[in-house]
Amino acid sequence: MNRTARVKVPADGVDRRGRPVDGPGLLRRYRQVRAFTTALCDGLEREDMVVQSMSDVSPTKWHLAHTSWFFETFVLAPHLPGYTAFDAAYAFLFNSYYVQAGERHCRAQRGLLSRPTVAEVLRYREHVDARMDRLLRSAAALAPAVHGLVELGLQHEQQHQELLLTDIKHVFSVNPLRPAYRARAGSGVRRSPAAHTDLRWIAFAEGLHEVGHEVGHEGAAFAFDNEGPRHREFLDAFELGSRLVSNAEYREFIEDGGYRRAELWLSLGWAAVQANEWSKPFYWERRDGEDMCFTLAGLQAIEPEAPVTHLSYFEADAYARWAGARLPSEAEWEVAARQLPMQGNFVESGALHPMAAPGAEGLQQMFGDVWEWTRSPYVAYPGFRPARGAVGEYNGKFMCNQFVLRGGSCVTPQSHIRPTYRNFFPPEATWQFTGLRLARDVR
Repeated sequence: MNRTARVKVPADGVDRRGRPVDGPGLLRRYRQVRAFTTALCDGLEREDMVVQSMSDVSPTKWHLAHTSWFFETFVLAPHLPGYTAFDAAYAFLFNSYYVQAGERHCRAQRGLLSRPTVAEVLRYREHVDARMDRLLRSAAALAPAVHGLVELGLQHEQQHQELLLTDIKHVFSVNPLRPAYRARAGSGVRRSPAAHTDLRWIAFAEGLHEVGHEVGHEGAAFAFDNEGPRHREFLDAFELGSRLVSNAEYREFIEDGGYRRAELWLSLGWAAVQANEWSKPFYWERRDGEDMCFTLAGLQAIEPEAPVTHLSYFEADAYARWAGARLPSEAEWEVAARQLPMQGNFVESGALHPMAAPGAEGLQQMFGDVWEWTRSPYVAYPGFRPARGAVGEYNGKFMCNQFVLRGGSCVTPQSHIRPTYRNFFPPEATWQFTGLRLARDVR
């Protein structure tokens, strides 16, 4: 994946809501985030946790180790006196792409690491957690630099919680037994898939808007560096679809020859269609005359009213053209979303799959369910400067040949998302929970 941690270290010791954090409070948050990561492995066999099904996927074991390496490298080594690494070889094995942090094992070969074992990696996590416990109970925990780095590490780990689920889905999808990660439950958000919700258009007037993160402005002290600086953008009047595009609507695109009509596709997109023989969304398949899709609950019938997901940017753009619309810009999306509550179908709901819109008034599904492709290339905001050192490698060096996504997905932790959050992927990527919302100009 072309993003792991993207960071803006807070200038003072505060939590992501802008409130002062003492050592015990930060320790509680640390324990909660770390425990949730290991809880996501409940039900997985050790054999499941070592598989790498393609180069973009990392084994579950690697996620567990890499997030521990992050705390060891950027927090413990510089700030806990006398800290000794659990194993010096792990600095090579579990670095991802931090060039300034040293040499790295080849990403595409992470699945070849039969050693260290899962049990050894879990002991590594325990080693790091015990030392972090000691650090966060000490006077050093009050230092702003430590607070900022720990919050960075927790946000980074939440990104890997999402990746862990996305990756294990792909691992199970290529297994002929088609195992389920977990049965569909969903305790936090329940929506009826039976009721059809008409797509309506929500209008926004033209105007000059401030976009991007500013400490204190959004009520959250933490932001990754690519979310700022805050700056002004003029937007012409526009409209957004009231909900995400559904499976049933996307099926109409397929049945109308969408994957065979070159005029709907960008040139690179059409080349991808031909090269990859795309004819439907990733994870869709036909079984006994019925359209099915592979989910974290195993192979399931496609829910017509649920949001279509696992689309590339090219597919999202082609569908929007077919529908007589376009994709929103990221500034349009942010202006529309920033006054809305950050509520939706996140990982905490337990559904682990997009669900149908609730049918309420106004904009729906702006947060959760699927990451929404925008038409905006992933580039620097005016005045952007990466941080010094290895932590500055998170964003700036990836600002090329990728597109911005907004809003989070059904496997994103709710406390991790905010209106200014900028995700980014190459336009051909399909294995992440990505979908679309339509936009159009007001003439």
